[in-house]
Amino acid sequence: MIVVRGAGDLASGVIHRLNRCGFDVVCLEVEKPLAIRRNVSFSEAVYEGEFSVEGVCAKLCNNIEEIKKAIKDKNVALVVDEKGEYIKYLKPDIVIDCILAKKNLGTNKDMAKLTIALGPGFCAGKDVDIVIETMRGHNLGKIINSGYALKNTSTPGVINGIGKERVGYAKESGIIENIASIGSVVKKDEVLAYIINKDNEKIDVKANIDGVLRGIIRNKSNIVKGLKILDIDPRIEEVSNCYTISDKARCIAGSVLEEVVRFYNK
Repeated sequence: MIVVRGAGDLASGVIHRLNRCGFDVVCLEVEKPLAIRRNVSFSEAVYEGEFSVEGVCAKLCNNIEEIKKAIKDKNVALVVDEKGEYIKYLKPDIVIDCILAKKNLGTNKDMAKLTIALGPGFCAGKDVDIVIETMRGHNLGKIINSGYALKNTSTPGVINGIGKERVGYAKESGIIENIASIGSVVKKDEVLAYIINKDNEKIDVKANIDGVLRGIIRNKSNIVKGLKILDIDPRIEEVSNCYTISDKARCIAGSVLEEVVRFYNK
């Protein structure tokens, strides 16, 4: 059994790959996930009860028996468990931290025989056994046996020469009310959502560029100022990308699978 902490879009690439290769996967999520690329995030099962990504289904489970049933049916089992309490009951061979919080929220080497973490905030060989590089570029997916991944730059990856403008952040705290849907073709300065602040004022959330709305945080979510809430792909012809696992997630998933296979082949 493999436990994956987190079920956002990058985590879902890892979960999808492991499930397709025949591994029993249980993923742990927070009570109210805030994934942006929701169409390719198993975390949506928290709200929907079940959710499929590219032919793999995650089932929301409330206890050990439901987890066993989901796995027996070749599905991914998903549990709301922010602190990782289920790990001590399940006793998995492998724990993979895919939370991508840019810091360690409690994962440690004592949790399993093999521990893997994605991105910055972990020291390979100390906090966990293996760290996987998540920064786009030549070293994306690099397997790190000692030391840290590159530090977070807070700069989105460049697509068609456009970087930071692709991503939208909350200008105020409040409740988001979405107008546009994932997959919509949007224009610069078009209002995509509103944020209802504590004074019940509506704050416009506008597109910074023309493109396809690849992701937007779930409607009615409670958000805080500065939170990343949407992602626009400037390639209008790439609407189908909204519904498929990204190249970045597939690359990272391949590196995770490599370490999992090496572990079981020792």
